[in-house]
Amino acid sequence: MRETSLELLMSRPVQERADAARNREKVLAAAARLFAEKGVDAVSMDAVATEAGVGKGTLFRRFGDKSGLAVALLDDRERDLQQRILSGPPPLGPGAPAGERLTAFVTAYLDYLFAHLDLVRMSETASPGARYRIGAYWFWHRHTAILLAEARPGRDTDVLAHTLLAAMGAEAGALLTSEYGQDRATGAVVALAAALSG
Repeated sequence: MRETSLELLMSRPVQERADAARNREKVLAAAARLFAEKGVDAVSMDAVATEAGVGKGTLFRRFGDKSGLAVALLDDRERDLQQRILSGPPPLGPGAPAGERLTAFVTAYLDYLFAHLDLVRMSETASPGARYRIGAYWFWHRHTAILLAEARPGRDTDVLAHTLLAAMGAEAGALLTSEYGQDRATGAVVALAAALSG
C-alpha cells in the first residue's frame, strides 16, 4: 500500500500530438547537446530554438524558460530512479530493511544529482520555492518519510524527510562538492541518513 502511494506521485507522461512530440524531442535533443557543449549558463533559449529548428514561440510556449527545459531534460532520469525504487532489486528497491533502503536511495539520488548538477540546480532555483513545485520532490519526500517511519516509528518523519532532502538539494550539493569533493559530500549525507534512521 505504501509503494502504491509512491506510484501515484510519479509524474505521468501527457499524450500529445505527433508533431508536438517531434518538436519536443528536437528541442530536448538540441538543449542537451548545447548544454553539454557550452554549459547551461552559456546557452540562450534563442540558441536552443535555432539548434532545434523551431520557432522561439514554440519553445517558450512549451517550456517557458531554461528551467522548464531543465525539468523536462531531467524527467526521464527521475522516472528511471523512481522505477528502481518501486520495483528494482534491493536495497534500493523493496525487500531490504528500511535503513539500508534509505542509504541506497541517498547514494543513488546523489549520483543522479552530481551527474546533472547544473540542470538540477537550475530547476530548483528558477524562482523561490521552485524545488518544492517539482513533482519528483514530493515522490522523494514520501519515499524518505516512509522509510524513516519504518526505521524509527513515532518520529516526525515528514519534517525529518524535508530535513534530509535539504542536504540533498542542488545548492547544498554544489557547495559540498566544491569545498570537500563528491566522495566526502556523499559520505556525509549518507551518515546523516544513517543517524536519522538508525
